[in-house]
Amino acid sequence: MTVVLVTGAEGQLGRETVLALQSKGFDVVGLGRKELDFIQPERVSEIVADHKADWVINCAAYTQVDKAEQEQHKARVINGDSAGAVAEGVKSYGGNLVHISTDFVFAGNQSRPYKESDSVNPTNVYGETKLVGEQKVLAILERAIVLRTSWVYGLHGNNFVKTMLRLAAERNQLQVVNDQIGTPTWTSDIVDAILALLVKPQAGLFHFSNSGEVSWYDFAVEIIAKGKQLGFPIKTEKVLPIPSSSYPTAARRPAYSVLDKAKIDSVLDYPIPNWSVSLDKMMKGLV
Repeated sequence: MTVVLVTGAEGQLGRETVLALQSKGFDVVGLGRKELDFIQPERVSEIVADHKADWVINCAAYTQVDKAEQEQHKARVINGDSAGAVAEGVKSYGGNLVHISTDFVFAGNQSRPYKESDSVNPTNVYGETKLVGEQKVLAILERAIVLRTSWVYGLHGNNFVKTMLRLAAERNQLQVVNDQIGTPTWTSDIVDAILALLVKPQAGLFHFSNSGEVSWYDFAVEIIAKGKQLGFPIKTEKVLPIPSSSYPTAARRPAYSVLDKAKIDSVLDYPIPNWSVSLDKMMKGLV
């Protein structure tokens, strides 16, 4: 039986990965922060090596984008040094690695979907540290898979969908930025893509997100509309589009971060689901 070690097993993607792999019959070891603290990279490689899993799926990350601007050292250790430590651990016994990364490695200043070969130029500390992690992983373990994804949400943990539903139950009116474009991506669909990469082992950089592209405003409108249909307690009557300049954040976000999925599409034996279809499935799971 194939043994899979999942790091960051308590996060929204890590939890989804553990449950999905278990349902598929894999022997899964899920390690959360208590068992594998990414603030201690010197221990990370040892613990990963000790498990000698056939596959390691690294879902652990520092993901607080705005807070990273103040906690730069912590973000660099977790997203950079410990990502490299995972790769060192895997390399020590000849295992395989899937490392999860982000669309935030790109500047977001172009108008076509980003390919794996496009130049990287992050606009914030989170993106910078995730890029360092990617580079370390691929330098240490040549056959590693780095899977970039975007605008992640799921049944587990905190995310934009749950935040919008909570705010919509409290407020008559919401304001959401409409000049940042990307693709919301359901954790369940990310796990399906990971499974495909495990079955047909690849190497190098891959992009995966759901299909289509929207602004955060469009996404919020859809969440609230579906929420009403599904019987969520929605108080919000109006969602107003606003520019990013009206909602300043510590970290600068990419204006356009849609990922080109042609490369992974050639590996998958099914069409990548549209973001709206997946959102509907996820929200039905919340009811």
